[in-house]
Amino acid sequence: MELVVCIKQVPDTETRIKIAADGKSIDITGINWVVSPYDENALEEALRIRETKGEGGVAVMTLGPERAASALRSCLALGADRAVHLQDPALEGSDSLGTARALAAAIRRSRFDLVLVGQQGVGTDNSQVGPMLAELLDIPHVNVVTKLEIANGKIRAHRQIEGAVEVVECPLPAVVTAQKGLNEPRYASLKGIMAAKKKPLERLGLQDLGLDAADVGAAGARNRWTRLELPPARQAGKILDGEPEESTAELVRLLRDEAKVI
Repeated sequence: MELVVCIKQVPDTETRIKIAADGKSIDITGINWVVSPYDENALEEALRIRETKGEGGVAVMTLGPERAASALRSCLALGADRAVHLQDPALEGSDSLGTARALAAAIRRSRFDLVLVGQQGVGTDNSQVGPMLAELLDIPHVNVVTKLEIANGKIRAHRQIEGAVEVVECPLPAVVTAQKGLNEPRYASLKGIMAAKKKPLERLGLQDLGLDAADVGAAGARNRWTRLELPPARQAGKILDGEPEESTAELVRLLRDEAKVI
């Protein structure tokens, strides 16, 4: 079974984000970059499927600048068999649709049975690339999956809905987007880290993908950031002293007159 996992390199979720001078991008100085947490779940599921089946391969791919290669190497260290890096100046600034177009073009270059993607890329949180990828590949997709079963050329996917669990079946090939709870991602071993250095990492540009520069990158983006703002700083909390009766009365007054929540 051939599995493809699409990942995104994002700032560490513990990073303190700063707005760049242009006011519509983040300052990347000193940022620690990691694989998006939801994509870690997607990769872990692919690795488990391969281990269960005892055959096939796991390819991991991303679109991004030179630094994104380190994210691919991290995935190879975890157990992926090969990596594909989509890197070209013409691809820079791609929105969700441009990214999906590039990934779809790369996926079509070889046989695949299942494509796994994180539910969303931490930071942009659009949740668009997975469904767009399925549409471009003309195959079914199931989103926010928390349990996945594969048998007889079909997938059986479970996902949480309000007050219940929805179960969806569809034929392969298909696209699945991973939700937290699908699994517990593993850690890389020293053996895996050393082995990753010898695994193939293929680089593809616009010409390799057979795409028009007008359909991807900043030139083809239909969505653009116009301004970024950090949330306002929280005001310092207040500690109410005194007897319980007095403190309760003062708390109610503050909630009504200052916070205006009652």
